[in-house]
Amino acid sequence: MDRDVRTITNPATPHDPTPFGYTHAVPAPGALVFIPGQYASDATCAPVPGGFAVQVDLAFDRLRPALEAEGPGYEHVVRLGTFVVDHDAAKPEVLGKALLARFGDRLPARTLSGVASLALPGMLFEVDAIAVRPAAPEA
Repeated sequence: MDRDVRTITNPATPHDPTPFGYTHAVPAPGALVFIPGQYASDATCAPVPGGFAVQVDLAFDRLRPALEAEGPGYEHVVRLGTFVVDHDAAKPEVLGKALLARFGDRLPARTLSGVASLALPGMLFEVDAIAVRPAAPEA
């Protein structure tokens, strides 16, 4: 019989995702950590108002505790999936500034998908990530 090898991690912030059917971080056996869609939510899971730039910055801020709960930080992210509601020519610049602020010149591979809507009304942006857990220091 196969044994479930998944571990789930739900840091105290930003909110408890289990009522919505997902987990903040799932480390794979070995070195990979999968972070599902993070968005600009308040403590009740509601999307915060304030427009696209505000939601982009807060979604990336929400990504950090999910990563750190399993060991990696932004510097260990190897892939991002970004989802933009009502994509237009101005949004990649906003997204680029947020990425550079967190990743500097070491940007991960990334996909930008323009979408009609996301999981909750008012969500304008969502990001998911794959990170590589840092190697343990040699003894």
